[in-house]
Amino acid sequence: MNCCVVGLQWGDEGKGKVVDILAENSDIVVRYSGGANAGHTVIVGESRFALHLLPSGCVRPDTFCVITNGVVIDPDVLINGIDTLASRGIPLDGRLLISENAHVVLDYHKREDQLREDSLGKNKIGTTIRGIGPCYADKVGRSHAVRMGDFRDIGKLEAKLTTIVEHKNKLFAALYDSEPINADEIFEKCKSHAARLTPFVTDTTEFLHKSVAQGKSILFEGAQGSLLDLDHGTFPFVTSSNSSSLGMPAGSGVPAKMVDKFIGVVKAYTTRVGAGPFPAEQENETGQYIRDKGNEYGTTTGRPRRCGWFDAVAVSYGVKIGAIDSIAMMHLDTLSGLKELKICRAYEIDGQETDFFPANADRLAQAKAIYETMPGWEEELTELSEFQDLPANAQDYVRRVEEHIGAPVTSVGVGPKRSQTIFRQ
Repeated sequence: MNCCVVGLQWGDEGKGKVVDILAENSDIVVRYSGGANAGHTVIVGESRFALHLLPSGCVRPDTFCVITNGVVIDPDVLINGIDTLASRGIPLDGRLLISENAHVVLDYHKREDQLREDSLGKNKIGTTIRGIGPCYADKVGRSHAVRMGDFRDIGKLEAKLTTIVEHKNKLFAALYDSEPINADEIFEKCKSHAARLTPFVTDTTEFLHKSVAQGKSILFEGAQGSLLDLDHGTFPFVTSSNSSSLGMPAGSGVPAKMVDKFIGVVKAYTTRVGAGPFPAEQENETGQYIRDKGNEYGTTTGRPRRCGWFDAVAVSYGVKIGAIDSIAMMHLDTLSGLKELKICRAYEIDGQETDFFPANADRLAQAKAIYETMPGWEEELTELSEFQDLPANAQDYVRRVEEHIGAPVTSVGVGPKRSQTIFRQ
């Protein structure tokens, strides 16, 4: 079976844990979108792995890992990830492939990201300043793009970088009065990166299609969340790629019809990082309780996440556009101790009630959440392993979420470890 795992909220849903669990029965795990702005956490026993570019299945030593063309790669972050795993006894030699068509994030992309964000003042988007947007912009612009395959011809790459850096310096000086960047320094770093990463570089699309023909089980791993999708998210407060399951075919070269099951991951509540409208946000004691109990601080940046009640309008939208078959609900244990829970079942916009999510930041900013209230529970859930052992109110909460979003919740997370997962099907 081929599966695709994707977040259905604004990211940070717990995809890393879900992918890690499913990777046990997968031959290949594929990362198909985003960049080092993603942070996937996997906990194995007492060991914690924070992954940014490598597929979450990489911590399983028998799983083959692929980074495809839809990903923008920061070589520094990728090499650090490879070396960190090797130092912990999990080498990737012989089981990692990187697409020759994946674009490369270089230092001038990070500089451009910072300069552009600073220039926006109060209108900042909330980027992680990791060069993701500028790299994708160069990809679309084509003329100044660098891809992993370019590392194979260092002489040609040097000439390309000279042209690109000259252009970037003119741009930075004119728009931001910024100091110039040094092309030679960037090229020297690229030579070092090429020596380390070129052995992994290949045509991953060919590899994946051959794997499908051989009957291999492939697991596709999304990054960020569906509400951050460039085309279908809360634009402009989105990421720079198609982070919903709609990005999987373009980001990997494998058609959606070759995927047997699309699995959506959600938290039992909602979080968001950075700017943008958030109808169910709780800027109060409830929001802080969720933040502290759920450790809602970014894997990549460490910054506190905005927290609120479960938004069924937003998640049902992700279910619809992603053709989601089943749901993995994470962090149900975080809600223990709250006497009352709320589910956002609809919005009021311009005096009208709607249950369809408006993927437009200006319109969403006008939305007022309409809640359904349910009783909470006091019991801790972290030691439970069967759905029927959950408190009755917790079971009712899960079932009510299912009704609102139109998809079955087939697994429930009650803690960060692999073992702290309850499977209903």
